[in-house]
Amino acid sequence: MIQITPQMRILVAVEPVDFRKGIDGLAAICRQALQADPLDGTLFVFCGRSRRALKCLVYDSQGFWLCQKRLSQGRFTAWPKAGGSAQESLSAHQLLTLLWNGDPADTRTAPVWRPVHGGA
Repeated sequence: MIQITPQMRILVAVEPVDFRKGIDGLAAICRQALQADPLDGTLFVFCGRSRRALKCLVYDSQGFWLCQKRLSQGRFTAWPKAGGSAQESLSAHQLLTLLWNGDPADTRTAPVWRPVHGGA
């Protein structure tokens, strides 16, 4: 089972990929195009050229998980644009918004809590 946690590193491949690729092909894209290690627990999100489906790839220390979501109608409209980088980082909440075909850039949530250390 894939658990998406707030501490999880999530990278979105901005450019569309060939959806005939399986785990090994997507892991190669992680290494070559995204310059990231697919074995470090990062969750990678890929989109096909038609933007009708997404694939998520993650390694859980025993093996890879590969899951796909295909929309029954329409396309994923809020896919990140290529702006010089092959990847974009998302928070867990932004990924869930993207999976529900929302715009992750438009999510408004409270900032992630961090402990404050008082200096005296």
